[in-house]
Amino acid sequence: MFQNAVGLKKRIRNGEQIVGTTLPLDATRERFLQVMDSGPYDFVSADSQHSAFNEERLEAFCGIAEELDVFVQFRIKHTRNAYLIGNYLDLGPCGIEVPQTETDETAIEAVNAFYYPQTGIRSIGGRSRRGASAYSDPFEYAGWWNAYGVLWLQIESVEAATRAHFLARSGVDCLSFGPTDLTFNLRAHPNHALKSVDDAVAYVATSLQGTGVAVCHRIAAAQQRSKYLDMGVTVLLEPPAV
Repeated sequence: MFQNAVGLKKRIRNGEQIVGTTLPLDATRERFLQVMDSGPYDFVSADSQHSAFNEERLEAFCGIAEELDVFVQFRIKHTRNAYLIGNYLDLGPCGIEVPQTETDETAIEAVNAFYYPQTGIRSIGGRSRRGASAYSDPFEYAGWWNAYGVLWLQIESVEAATRAHFLARSGVDCLSFGPTDLTFNLRAHPNHALKSVDDAVAYVATSLQGTGVAVCHRIAAAQQRSKYLDMGVTVLLEPPAV
């Protein structure tokens, strides 16, 4: 089963072991339940960067997830779409992943768009927002959301890995790895001290110790969990068991 979604941000910040799985945005309620029964999982990741996407599909997907109390982490289409994070969140995701993050400007824009004032500048509204039905007062909802939503920035280059401690600014909960794009980038820097994805993962995990910002790594199977947990990774994303 999926673990209860309440408190996931706090658990990530506390360095607890978190395991998520993936589902396509056209997943049915029956598929959600099938994957849930193969868990336990703490969240589900949905992708628009490399998958077909429209807003109605995302809203429907998140509606099923909310009914089943499943935490949805959603990867947006492109780095430059960070300014649209608030609009995506109005459709129901619980968290956002920004791909190919490299600059302080992207990190700042993501934090501003993700959080309500006074942490960020996100505009309040949208009937499909996660948890909105429980709050009639917009200020109470904003306070709840700012303590609930989870923001990831994705590391997919040597430059991003070596600057991870700058990207891990206040409001960022997790730095996640995109291993395939990172591998391409590593091959473009054959003389760099970081020679492999594992080198980069271990380096970032060490550099973020004590910051409260977690490291997430995508793995091919549950059998790889212990290897990366030993490196200091605390959030793992793997294919569903069924």
